[in-house]
Amino acid sequence: MRALITGGQGFVGRHLAQHLGGSGDEVTVADREVDVTNRGALAGALARTRPDVIYHLAAMTSVADSWSRPAEYTRVNVLGTANLLDAAHEVVPEARVVVVSSAEVYGVVREDQLPLREDSPAVPANPYSTSKLEAELVAREAVRHRHQWVVIARPFNHIGPGQSTSFVVPALVRRMLDATATGMHFIMVGDLSTRRDFSDVRDVVRAYRQLSEWGRPGEVYNVASGHDVALSDVAEEIRRRINPGLEMLVDPSLLRPVEVPVSRGSFDKLHEATGWEPLITLATSLDDVIAAQRAH
Repeated sequence: MRALITGGQGFVGRHLAQHLGGSGDEVTVADREVDVTNRGALAGALARTRPDVIYHLAAMTSVADSWSRPAEYTRVNVLGTANLLDAAHEVVPEARVVVVSSAEVYGVVREDQLPLREDSPAVPANPYSTSKLEAELVAREAVRHRHQWVVIARPFNHIGPGQSTSFVVPALVRRMLDATATGMHFIMVGDLSTRRDFSDVRDVVRAYRQLSEWGRPGEVYNVASGHDVALSDVAEEIRRRINPGLEMLVDPSLLRPVEVPVSRGSFDKLHEATGWEPLITLATSLDDVIAAQRAH
């Protein structure tokens, strides 16, 4: 199987490339050298590689950053998806495409709406999630009107070694390691009262490959653990592993304009289609994130 990954040098892309290679696939990684807002560049990459499967990961992904750059998020995430699907239809019309969206599209939900399922209302609460929902609509149109083979993955929060410190778990790890190394007795944190559904990135990329084989075109699939955990508990687990004496103080500048208080997804639909279920525990993920940062 020949596979092309857009955004392949990113956190998830690197793990996906490793998983695909280990599964016997011939993998081509496209990243900044192939601008997804340039349809011609995408068409050229597809013509060179002739992939059987395209994993569309290229995107701007920071919720916090999206508030100050909404137009850029629309340009990259929505137009980029449209360009990718247009180019694929033109160059490799039989290729399967996995478009990676985000569980952020569900927006702010109540406890009684959990677990979130694929037919739960999508009410984005920030510019990033708005762009992701619009990209989903583009993907659905490609299936409906051009009969392209496209599935949409909605991953919930995922963590693992190599993730950028612009995300909460590696950020907490980095701050605690730095504070410990410099003899400080506290770190600054944002809102730790929120609850999130965390999966290990290595489980997530396994789901993407299985969806490319067993997903149904035009369908959306949650990629989730099925459990939610408070960020305060995650922070406490990290502190216990690094430096139990550290104090955590809230920094108002780290708070977001709108915060999703709780998120938990059902992976029943994914399991029914592919047999997928999460294998890596949160404890293992945290150990591996800490070990990777200590090694750098």
